[in-house]
Amino acid sequence: MKHIVKYSCVLLTAVIIASCATVPLTGRRQLNLVNEAEIQQQAALVYKDFLGDSKTKVIKSSNQAQLVQRVGKNIAAAVNRFLQENGYGDQYDFHWEFNLIEENQINAWCMPGGKVAVYSGILPVTKNEAGLATVMGHEIAHAIAKHSAERMSQTILAQAGGVAVDVATTEKSSTTRAVLNTAYGLGGQLALLNYSRNQESEADRLGLVFMAMAGYNPNEAIGFWERMAQAKEGQGAGSPPEFLSTHPSDARRINNIKKLIPEAQAYYKK
Repeated sequence: MKHIVKYSCVLLTAVIIASCATVPLTGRRQLNLVNEAEIQQQAALVYKDFLGDSKTKVIKSSNQAQLVQRVGKNIAAAVNRFLQENGYGDQYDFHWEFNLIEENQINAWCMPGGKVAVYSGILPVTKNEAGLATVMGHEIAHAIAKHSAERMSQTILAQAGGVAVDVATTEKSSTTRAVLNTAYGLGGQLALLNYSRNQESEADRLGLVFMAMAGYNPNEAIGFWERMAQAKEGQGAGSPPEFLSTHPSDARRINNIKKLIPEAQAYYKK
């Protein structure tokens, strides 16, 4: 039994080493155990279904819709140039789409492959074009960093680790096995939450650079995140302890962004 666990761990380590990718700009090595092309194909289908759903109200002809299109295209063009100039062009085949959704939610997202949705409820918080660029740059950064694929890979790895723990404790008592499996499960959940917070911080960094590349002043991001924190307080949305959250605390995020501004400023072109 020990030999099985040992060989399983060796094989798992080899798979991890062979399945690493690099995040553009940050240079961080990340785990990727899934097929990115397939994820993008599925995301495109889900996005199409979302837009075609009778409950989804896509705003097409307003000034705000045009603003979303303009900001999105500016950032996408800047990102595409950066990827091409830095040798990442062959790793990305994004088909960008930007849509404004009539929904009173303070939300926006970007699916793998560049499928973006901005909810009208976030526009009072963005206030201006640079504020919107902050949001869209951040969400686009998640897609460029392939965070969805990384989260899927981390989940696969965590599940594999759970199987290894179960196999390794086969000869233990049922009580001992239950305790060990519970401890592993809790530890795995906390680890995944930590990964998620790290991805949010990475998206903040990339997003600042992307908005700066597109001609938006990265200093405007500070005001947006301060307004976002106020909006959350106004809604009475309580925050869990940071270690149990998928996002950094508002105060930590704003402080980190202030530290990242000088890097982004180097890319800022008015």
